[in-house]
Amino acid sequence: MAKIQNYSQCAMSCPDFLYFCPMHLKKIALLNFKNMTQEELALCPGINCLVGDNGAGKTNVVDAVYYLSMCKSSLQMTDAQSIRHGADFFLVEGQYATDAGKSESVVCSFSRKGGKVLKRNGKEYDRLSDHVGLIPAVIVSPADSALISDAADERRRYLNAFISQLDRAYLNSVMRYNTVLAERNRLLKTRPDETMLQIYDMQLCEHGKAIHARRQEFAERLQPVVAEYYRILSGDREQVELHYKSELNERPFEEVLLAARQKDLVNEFTTAGIHRDDLTLRIGGYPLRKYGSQGQQKSFLIALKLAQYTIVAQEKGERPILLLDDLFDKLDAGRVEQLIRLVSDDAFGQILITDCNPTRLKTILDKAGGDYALFSVADGTVTQERTAAESNAPES
Repeated sequence: MAKIQNYSQCAMSCPDFLYFCPMHLKKIALLNFKNMTQEELALCPGINCLVGDNGAGKTNVVDAVYYLSMCKSSLQMTDAQSIRHGADFFLVEGQYATDAGKSESVVCSFSRKGGKVLKRNGKEYDRLSDHVGLIPAVIVSPADSALISDAADERRRYLNAFISQLDRAYLNSVMRYNTVLAERNRLLKTRPDETMLQIYDMQLCEHGKAIHARRQEFAERLQPVVAEYYRILSGDREQVELHYKSELNERPFEEVLLAARQKDLVNEFTTAGIHRDDLTLRIGGYPLRKYGSQGQQKSFLIALKLAQYTIVAQEKGERPILLLDDLFDKLDAGRVEQLIRLVSDDAFGQILITDCNPTRLKTILDKAGGDYALFSVADGTVTQERTAAESNAPES
């Protein structure tokens, strides 16, 4: 294997990275969340491990942390599906703190009758989108395989979630674009009025150009960092590429819409635009989906998420919470050990790791030499098995 490089070497464009004051989740409480009736976990600022059988509830804890950052599940499921069977609501509460003494309280709840409510330090948000980006989080999970195997909308959804944590204007542009797109599609199903089509086209172009510019920028920033992380994880075996594919790369959005006008009228929906963009993923110059092994695909996805972590940290001035769910899924022990040693670097912040094999995970963590907290999960119940030394340090 290639010699391990630390995070600072990989993120050379961010020399002040180690001076960030990280926000970490001190405590999380779950009520009627998925298979958990009522649980509370006290987490350490470093590595937190959750071990247990498949279906025990490990992923549910990770998803609850994601909920507190992104106001939604990391999985393709509705809020109602996150309510424990037989209950009418769920509630997730997080208590956050920094080394400098700053604290934040975030509560996300959903009821079948009242809908979703998000509160920060006791005050309810008027818009959920105003919260996205306050407490950045990056997740690596088996569900990420959809980024490779599924259609382009999965990759667009990934880009939107990634950029939205950093740019609220981008999130607003995406929401407005989707609203205009839906209205334009409704118009196309009737007898379209040319004047109204021109109005909708102007609005699509306004928001679409802003979205395209940011996606292109972030794809270009991701490419070299993804390649470097993949090189470290794979032992310098293969080269990978990531590129942003869009009709707007070749010509202005106005021309794209005009050229597709007749096709839109025939199909009765908008057939061209940034809602059809894609990320192309390649390994050794060939499509990753077709030519990459399961291990190579998983390594690419981890490299992508670590690159995202790097960029979010640079932009926000603080380290995101890193969520590594079902770490050994389609990844050999050597690459997992490489990853654990990589994220054990002091430049990373708080990490949650899940695995169904406690012996395997503890062996790799002990070999890496870092401290960690350990929780066992069984039938929706969480028990702390090991407390990290840093959790016992007196608070300032």
